[in-house]
Amino acid sequence: MKPDWDKLAAEFKDSAATVIADVDCTAGGKSLCEEIGVRGYPTIKYGGPNDLQDYNGGRDLPALQAFAAGLGPQCGPANIDLCDDAKKAQIKEFMALPAAKREEMIKAKESEIAALEEGFKTMLEALQKSYSDANEKKDKDVEALKASGLGLLKSVNAHVKKTGSTEL
Repeated sequence: MKPDWDKLAAEFKDSAATVIADVDCTAGGKSLCEEIGVRGYPTIKYGGPNDLQDYNGGRDLPALQAFAAGLGPQCGPANIDLCDDAKKAQIKEFMALPAAKREEMIKAKESEIAALEEGFKTMLEALQKSYSDANEKKDKDVEALKASGLGLLKSVNAHVKKTGSTEL
């Protein structure tokens, strides 16, 4: 994917409205990646710098080109004319709030997201433990069945089929 991404970035290098960039989340960009919610690599995000969304489309050059061609300014306080009536009303409501209240609301929503992520992580760990325990039990049960004479039973069955006799 990296070669296609680099080609896409080169195609849009002179665009005033669209920035195609990459961040190394394992080095200097680690804190940025944590801030915007990158959990796996490669992750593609799009949108305004304060409202990045996850891209879930194709990862080949034609798919990336088609998606990027449709990008441009997004609805927001700087581009209110691009917003529908509901978004315009929401922006006006948020702008009327004191800065401290907006900050408080942002922290509350981010805390809710963090709690959801933590709940998911806890559930995933429980599922992984449950899977591990079930797999271990299955392996022991299969071994017990094999140890109970399955191999010998198969050997006898094959011998009888081959010789046609149950006599020893």
